[in-house]
Amino acid sequence: MSKKYFGTDGIRGRVGEYPITPDFMLKLGWAAGMAFRKMGACKVLVGKDTRISGYMFESALEAGLTSAGADVMLLGPMPTPAIAYLTRTFQAQAGIVISASHNPHDDNGIKFFSGQGTKLPDDIELMIEELLDTPMTVVESSKIGKVSRINDASGRYIEFCKGSVPTGTSFSGLKIVVDCAHGATYKVAPSVFRELGADVVVLSAQPNGLNINHNCGSTHTEALQAAVLAEQADLGIAFDGDGDRVLMVDHTGTVVDGDELLFIIARDLHGRGKLQGGVVGTLMSNLGLELALADLDIPFVRANVGDRYVISELLERNWVIGGENSGHIVCFDHTTTGDAIIAALQVLMALKARNEGLAQSRQALRKCPQVLINVRFGGGVNPLEHAQVKQASERVTEAMAGRGRVLLRKSGTEPLVRVMVEGEDEAQVRGYAEELAKLVTEVSA
Repeated sequence: MSKKYFGTDGIRGRVGEYPITPDFMLKLGWAAGMAFRKMGACKVLVGKDTRISGYMFESALEAGLTSAGADVMLLGPMPTPAIAYLTRTFQAQAGIVISASHNPHDDNGIKFFSGQGTKLPDDIELMIEELLDTPMTVVESSKIGKVSRINDASGRYIEFCKGSVPTGTSFSGLKIVVDCAHGATYKVAPSVFRELGADVVVLSAQPNGLNINHNCGSTHTEALQAAVLAEQADLGIAFDGDGDRVLMVDHTGTVVDGDELLFIIARDLHGRGKLQGGVVGTLMSNLGLELALADLDIPFVRANVGDRYVISELLERNWVIGGENSGHIVCFDHTTTGDAIIAALQVLMALKARNEGLAQSRQALRKCPQVLINVRFGGGVNPLEHAQVKQASERVTEAMAGRGRVLLRKSGTEPLVRVMVEGEDEAQVRGYAEELAKLVTEVSA
């Protein structure tokens, strides 16, 4: 069954526009509480990022959950992966995150975690959606849920993050700049790195409800790049608003993306005999990552774009690491979802093991030139099904002989075909991309 409200990463939209409204959140809390209660006694953790609308939606969800008889434990502003972890440790039936991740403050959304700290199963999401279309009721007064606040949530999560590196690990002598995006990592991230001995310079850790992700964090790295150079730091770390994405900046001020960080971690695990299988990337992962891993005889597979699909592929193969070039990196040997702080720690451990700086360590991955051309098409015609387009795509793929690739896909939101070609020779790649884009345009006319 298709879902009415849930996308690949929960429910998200503009604040005040349905379904991101207080009345919907009240009903969503009730529906979720009713669904979780069917599994027995119900305890639900609720956390949020720092955007101003979080207070409003927290209250609405709390009222809905308790009206269904669910007990609520409030965490306050906490990174998304922290809520996944705490849901497990408190043995709750579910965790709820109020966040729109890397989006600006006028968006918000809801993510759910199961009691195991993983994405909710499809059947539970469908059950919640079915309940949303039924009249809301309130349990009898004696069964209304209670609400409490977990005051030591930050400390618990800080210790969990520190526990992802070996006991006694010290980053003493390492100077890092940490950009918290005025988001959910603003308290915990600086503490984690300081308590492990690093000299930490902090940026964008003064949230006011409106400045989350605004010209800062992993979506806007310019301030971090400038600060790394000004502070003569060893590297910089940029988080997004809810703390599940990370990018880095090396000592020269160059951005190091998720593909490169994934490679650094995977190479380290492989070298220590702890990789367990291979690496999961996505359709948008740079070909250079695939080729660099192949040079180390590390298997690599591509999932659809989205952390849900990366995680699904990891679970199916029983592998431990995967991620996206946006910086969403999953380290299953430490946690159950994408966790920016833990991923950053694994990179620092890998650098320490090789006694290398970030700029040097990334050199083994040579990113391939990538050309993306958007082609608009009209009507009900799908140019990707046209025989000429299929033949041309196969011909270009064959011509690049395993050292390049073609990706043609329709946009999910606009009448566009995205023509992407990447390979080792930029001029050749651009020529192939323009050739295919021209053909898509012709068959769409």
